[in-house]
Amino acid sequence: MMYRYEDLSDDQFEELIVLLCRHLLGVGVKGFAKGPDGGRDAKFVGTAELHPSKAAPWTGTIIVQAKHTNGYNKHFSETDFYNPRSEKTVIGEEVPRIKNLRDAKQLDHYMLFSNRRLAGNADQLITAHIAKETGLTEGSIYLCGVEQLESWLKQFPAAAKLAKLDPVDSPLIVSPDELAVVVQAFAAHETLISETIDTPPTERTPYEEKNALNQMTPDYAKALRKLYLKDTAQIHTFLAAPENLKILRAYEAAVEEFQLKIIAKRKNYQNFDAIINYLVDLLFARDPVLRQHKRLTRAMVFYMYWNCDIGLGAENVATK
Repeated sequence: MMYRYEDLSDDQFEELIVLLCRHLLGVGVKGFAKGPDGGRDAKFVGTAELHPSKAAPWTGTIIVQAKHTNGYNKHFSETDFYNPRSEKTVIGEEVPRIKNLRDAKQLDHYMLFSNRRLAGNADQLITAHIAKETGLTEGSIYLCGVEQLESWLKQFPAAAKLAKLDPVDSPLIVSPDELAVVVQAFAAHETLISETIDTPPTERTPYEEKNALNQMTPDYAKALRKLYLKDTAQIHTFLAAPENLKILRAYEAAVEEFQLKIIAKRKNYQNFDAIINYLVDLLFARDPVLRQHKRLTRAMVFYMYWNCDIGLGAENVATK
């Protein structure tokens, strides 16, 4: 995909959808505002310019919903979004609102945009469910997932430009997959983890020098060292074991991605405190294994930094 929608705020995503709908429906699309029932809708009244087609456009009152998630690789078919046996889902909470607007003659057509993947079977099931529960025809309901969203943004790039979505200036985004493999394997070796080794391996660049190169604040660096220094020897021993070669390769893949993304996306004014906090929060948000082992994940990220695998060290500062 061109953009990482999960890293937008709800307001940014709503703004993007309004700008896109002004191309699809017309310039009269009104932005998202809170309704009497607490929901936030965008609205268009008239004849759509392009949707669902220029030859047979929708006419009347079109209500637009944007359902944004910060989750990674989410789908319409997940039970928190749609479950016909529960009203405590995104769709379950939307249905009564759609029905009330329909009964009050304030809705003729309904569009729902989400930064989730939409498979054909999920599209059919959810559309049929909304139609059955609200009285709308299936032809007056449109669900848009990231696949169609990407297609439209390529067709109408001005919408992304006006929303100030710049893929080159996007936030620091990394995949948690390889690190989750390492953390899960390391967590299984409880005896090794529980051992305390008082002489951890010597770092390639002295810690104080590395902190200065990376603009890490002294208090933050001191706290990291106190909390996780004792873990570095165990991690080093575990990764160096011949039987853990595949785990080492996963670690190296994670390091390669993290380091390249940090170099590319870090701003000149950012200290490394912020980089580590952002990175750890992102990893927790994206992977249940890492959320389950929060302390170990933080220790692993510290090891990457201590071992000069991420951030600047004396050996690469000349190329800064």
